[in-house]
Amino acid sequence: MAILQILEVPEPVLKKPAAPVKAVDDALRRLMDDMLETMYAAPGIGLAAPQIGVSRRVIVVDVSRENEPDAPLRLCNPEILWRSEEEEIAEEGCLSLPDQYGEVRRPAMVRVRYLDEAGKSREIEAAGLLGRCLQHEIDHLDGILFTDHLTPLKRNMILRKLAKSRRLRA
Repeated sequence: MAILQILEVPEPVLKKPAAPVKAVDDALRRLMDDMLETMYAAPGIGLAAPQIGVSRRVIVVDVSRENEPDAPLRLCNPEILWRSEEEEIAEEGCLSLPDQYGEVRRPAMVRVRYLDEAGKSREIEAAGLLGRCLQHEIDHLDGILFTDHLTPLKRNMILRKLAKSRRLRA
């Protein structure tokens, strides 16, 4: 397994829809394992393949708490089948926009169909942090960042802070 570089805004691959996975094979399972290792090292709770420069519909998620055992999910070709009418607003961040956060409104619950690491079709219904994380990561597969859900003013503030932070790190 390897820790991969996480791309940051404004990398073009982050705004491009990702290609569907044709088959779940050993190479894809290795990619998912590397993505999990990268996510844990960051640290984060979700990572989409475009964030590491791979334009494929693959995400990994683990919303387990610090004192709980890891509970990773590996999802290929995830698609949201259903969204609740009820919505919630919560703060989100993103590994591709380090140290930047914003309040995002999303459906409170979703049902997602995906292929697991064995290539088996599965469905999961999720609310709370897992539901939000799945929606956030699936957005990445469609070239959507959490900042795209914000007002133009808030989005521009975050992008300016990110640019300033990048200049200070250089």
